[in-house]
Amino acid sequence: MNAEKRNVLLQVKLLALGGDGIGPEILAEGLRVADALAAKAGLTLNVEHDLLHGASWDVHRTFCRPEVLDKARDANAILVGAVGGPKWDNIRMPGGAECQDGLMYLRHHLQTYLGLRPARAWQSLLHHTPFRRGLADRANVLILREMCGGAMFARERGQRQVNGVRQGYDLTAYDEDEIARFAHGGFQLARGRRGKIVSCDKSNVMESYKLWREVVSEVATQYPDVEFENMFADNCAYQLMCRPEDFDVVLSCNQLGDILSDLTAVYSGSLGMLPSACLSANPEGGPVFGVYESTSGSAPDIAGQGIANPIGMILSVGMMFEYTLVRPDLAKALEQAVEQVLADGIMTRDLGGTADSVSVTDAILERLSG
Repeated sequence: MNAEKRNVLLQVKLLALGGDGIGPEILAEGLRVADALAAKAGLTLNVEHDLLHGASWDVHRTFCRPEVLDKARDANAILVGAVGGPKWDNIRMPGGAECQDGLMYLRHHLQTYLGLRPARAWQSLLHHTPFRRGLADRANVLILREMCGGAMFARERGQRQVNGVRQGYDLTAYDEDEIARFAHGGFQLARGRRGKIVSCDKSNVMESYKLWREVVSEVATQYPDVEFENMFADNCAYQLMCRPEDFDVVLSCNQLGDILSDLTAVYSGSLGMLPSACLSANPEGGPVFGVYESTSGSAPDIAGQGIANPIGMILSVGMMFEYTLVRPDLAKALEQAVEQVLADGIMTRDLGGTADSVSVTDAILERLSG
């Protein structure tokens, strides 16, 4: 990356949305790390806070206000702690699926369609995984989840009575342009990794997946340098567990990506270790707008106790520096600092340790400054 492109974002507008449960707690730790990395990079972070999902509902009776969407459009990146919880699960708002969830509302209107869900093995956490030694020691898989279409955003959905029996329905639909833009992003990312990609679908039984397989296979012909394979989703899930180290990038629709990204969390030993990014464009060619969040969930049962694992959120900050701020060197330095902290046994309770959220972050910052 040349200096001109690298310095595009010297003044960074960052929208911080704590959300629900442990979300505000882990976001606070992520922002501490963001400040430290920004200082290393000579960047100025201008952070604005607001409410999303349940936190927004409790105050404004909507999951995402139009004002928050305006702030998001004006920002270079968004950091989200976590959203959701049983308290708000059965609230129904007028409008489509995106109106029922604050984060989905942002993804829909910002078109952050390219969902990156990386999961890797950490040597210090191998004993927290169900794998025998040697099977997944070097696992490093990027689940790519399409974020703006499919069953999750079905326009035809609801419940009805059919012959006196209740029926629930969600129309799964993708058009070829949605699939193609997503597939191009996947192949471009695979080029920067180990050059291997698997696309998973259920084209043996569903028309939407037949089109998915056709379009992804067509896009694959434009990337002859990337090793490509189609798999049925059930077989893909099985193979991800049987031979983790053989996989690099996995392309999946919104629904399957949601499932597979949680499944591959077993490589890392805890959902609290997983970062994510939702990008609004393919990552080649400079800064990309993104929404960055831990995939740990809101964990309301431990909210307010200061014991949540902040590492997924902190690594999401690293992804922001890689894709939006175009400083992959700092993202790598952060990952190495996390690895050192884990090797030194500084872990939260989900990993079998005794450290609290602040102490883990302090340790990571100490190693970043070393």
